[in-house]
Amino acid sequence: MIRNILFTITGAVLLAAFGAGCGTTGMNPHGVNVTEMRPDERGFVAGTGIESQDLVAVADKMARSILATTQIANAQGKPNIVLEPVVNETRFPINKEIFLTRIRVALNTKAGGKVTFLARDRMDALEKERDLKQTGKVTGGVANAPVEFKGADFILTGKLQSISTRSNNGSSDYVLYTFQLLDPRTSAILWEDFAEIKKQGQSDAVYR
Repeated sequence: MIRNILFTITGAVLLAAFGAGCGTTGMNPHGVNVTEMRPDERGFVAGTGIESQDLVAVADKMARSILATTQIANAQGKPNIVLEPVVNETRFPINKEIFLTRIRVALNTKAGGKVTFLARDRMDALEKERDLKQTGKVTGGVANAPVEFKGADFILTGKLQSISTRSNNGSSDYVLYTFQLLDPRTSAILWEDFAEIKKQGQSDAVYR
């Protein structure tokens, strides 16, 4: 009798422990722990290159700096901004356009409607929709109103550059992030700002 009770209790404890281990440890099917972290937090899987916390810090700084520039802060109406591809001259094969995406979203959500971004990267879809309306195949918007694409008041672009060194002691990377607001009529640089980050480590990471 006592043996049966002990066996039942032991079995229940083991079952509860197994269930808790399967449901709360965050293990994936391969048995590797997964930790959820903030995007602006440096993780334990890190290298000397461009990472999420760098993206957040740089994009937020650029968004604040753009809002403070005279051409935006004192603009009459809402200036139209077009994004041009970022040039990546670092050794890291990252998705460089994510910087402008982060800056654009930050400005759209925090700028209080001070600027308008033009979706030039969606021109194929926009032109198709324009043609459908002009031929009368679809309707929408103001009746008989011409479909016109706006021109850019400013062009926002940037460049990523780096100095990288390696030795038996590890690797070191300095990354310079520069962004510019250009006048498309005169090619003048109306605004420019930068951020710089340097990291050193004994081992390097693989970036994708």
